[in-house]
Amino acid sequence: MKFIVSSTYLLKQLQVLGGVINNSNTLPILDNFLFELDNNTLTVSASDLETTMSSTLDVESGSSGSVAIPARLLLDTLKTFPEQPLTFVIEDNNTVEISSNHGKYALAYADGNEFPKAVELEDPSKTVVMGDVLATAISKTIFAAGNDDLRPVMSGVFFQFSQQGLTFVSTDAHKLVKYTREDVQANEVAEFIMPKKPLNLLKGILAASEDEVSIEYNESNAKFTFENSVLICRLIDGKYPNYEAVIPKENPNKLVIDRTQFLNSVKRVSIFSNKTTHQIRLKIAGAELNISAEDIDYSNKAEERLTCDYQGDDIQIGFNSRFLTEMLNNLSSDEVQLEMSMPNRAGILTPVDGLDNGEQVTMLVMPVMLNS
Repeated sequence: MKFIVSSTYLLKQLQVLGGVINNSNTLPILDNFLFELDNNTLTVSASDLETTMSSTLDVESGSSGSVAIPARLLLDTLKTFPEQPLTFVIEDNNTVEISSNHGKYALAYADGNEFPKAVELEDPSKTVVMGDVLATAISKTIFAAGNDDLRPVMSGVFFQFSQQGLTFVSTDAHKLVKYTREDVQANEVAEFIMPKKPLNLLKGILAASEDEVSIEYNESNAKFTFENSVLICRLIDGKYPNYEAVIPKENPNKLVIDRTQFLNSVKRVSIFSNKTTHQIRLKIAGAELNISAEDIDYSNKAEERLTCDYQGDDIQIGFNSRFLTEMLNNLSSDEVQLEMSMPNRAGILTPVDGLDNGEQVTMLVMPVMLNS
């Protein structure tokens, strides 16, 4: 088995696939890329058993076969080459010989048949989404997903597809993000929870992509097909919490403020907050927002005043500054609106501008009890 391929073209594809491979694998075969050659088509796959991703490359060849090549060694070698054709020859003595313009390199390979086969989805439902829309939906929600192993359903992003639109939700019980697209519809109603790792891979690959992504899914797995790549992953099993029940419906107190100004102010003041609670206090009266923090143990305190557009009763409410900063960082609008009802009810943060038609983002941040 022998093929010729461009070094930078191969490296670019393998670096994407390398994101699937874990640093420590239970099965040694998973430390390899699976190379499957069929004449001029080379399919390279990587897997961690939960997620499998494969890319198809055009190569020069007239043979076929499959081998598993050590991923780390191959990536480290390819990174050092300038653009040039590389010739891969699979020798009988269990080595792959790579020939470049200047030298030869031999790597031991494993039998390609030992590599775990990707799951075939039986009777899947299907939806088609633009790549950049999916990437935006992931990046707007994934930061709010939890890391608690005891509550695995909250460690992923909840996908809800219907004829009305697509909804993506994530929460860790302290903050919640709901991202909706009404300009993209699915043919049938479906719900599933996607784990973070494959979502991070998709987010990186699909950012600014103008290709369509076909999403197929059933009870246990989802498959994303785009350009020359396929990603299959196991879904998180379980029922997602009823997130609609936590979003307060009546919020008479509405604050509109410049996002960057608010974000910078929160960042500065939070430096002086308690290092365990990260608590900051928002005090709103009239057109003035007062942001303050205090760390009594070290006698540190800070206070800033901002002008804002506010309708509602005077209110004092406490938030964890880290959650508030994360949310403001994940919005791209010039102005944001913070809706509140009571100091012990969640605040709702939404962008005032900068959204596409049919796009909606709702962020929910739980308050912290103020020690008066």
